[in-house]
Amino acid sequence: MIVMQPGAAETEVEAVRERLAQTGVHVVVMPGELTTAIGAIGDPEGVGELGLEGMAGVDRVVPISRPYKLASSELSHHEPSRFDIAGRTVGGGETFCLIAGPCTVESREGTLAVAEAVREGGASMLRGGAYKPRTSPFAFKGLGAQALELLAEAREATGLPVVTELLDSGHAEAIEAHADVVQIGARNMQNYALLEVAGRLGRPVLLKRGLSSTLDELLMAADYILKEGNEKVILCERGIRTFETATRFTLDLGAVPWLKLHTHLPVVVDPSHAAGDRRLVEPLSRGAAAVGADGIIVEVHQDPEHALCDGPQALYASGFADYAGTVAAHAGLLGKRLA
Repeated sequence: MIVMQPGAAETEVEAVRERLAQTGVHVVVMPGELTTAIGAIGDPEGVGELGLEGMAGVDRVVPISRPYKLASSELSHHEPSRFDIAGRTVGGGETFCLIAGPCTVESREGTLAVAEAVREGGASMLRGGAYKPRTSPFAFKGLGAQALELLAEAREATGLPVVTELLDSGHAEAIEAHADVVQIGARNMQNYALLEVAGRLGRPVLLKRGLSSTLDELLMAADYILKEGNEKVILCERGIRTFETATRFTLDLGAVPWLKLHTHLPVVVDPSHAAGDRRLVEPLSRGAAAVGADGIIVEVHQDPEHALCDGPQALYASGFADYAGTVAAHAGLLGKRLA
């Protein structure tokens, strides 16, 4: 990483970028509030021979030793990333995003009802599955293209940006056309070809941690997306598989502050998939807010007892406003407001 001096001219930054680019390394320019950092990913020996320390405007050259590069907080000189999604600020430490909606889109009436309920309750975005990866080949796998149309209708009705999962590269064009945020699910966290496809789409990406993946592996997966030029990546802790079977997965809340130390990317938590039981969702959500998460992605249904997918973990739409108020109060203790 090349850290420029405060007040370095744009021409000086461009001169450094051009010299790096001549070596064939991947170059990322990251303007900060006080100074600009330039990331160079590639042959460290080749970069070391360029004499960058002596160039005009350069303050220092700092090697990044971690296996993940673009996701590293070192690369952003420890400034958290923040970006806008349809008028909502994600990341930066001042806002808290509530992403809420059904696990999977089942019907027009249900989707619109849930969308309206979560909007009134203070949600920042609407989640909903169109293409669902299911453990059983006989389980409901979503409505596909029809679901995307329903999500677009719900966005039009409520103004909420839409989050939905990209399951297969063949769906990429349709999802880009309908979604505001592309989700990569836990099962696909290490589907590197799909990560590259997601990185080339013109949409922010919400990347879920794999159920048996380390945090280093999560950040290296994020690098696949970032390397394609997409700087709007949100990380999601959704529970990992351990020896414990009382809950569906073990929610690793310790991952949130660890990630906050080691990456500049926003971090959200999925308490629904970790719990598998709606009674546990609010306590886990309070915990997520308390440890510094930038948001929560939670499942909400108008009639969970008859849901086609993951009903036991879905919150009742009628109770979402109370839930959101509780979570917002806990986020507020850390100085965060709902996005």
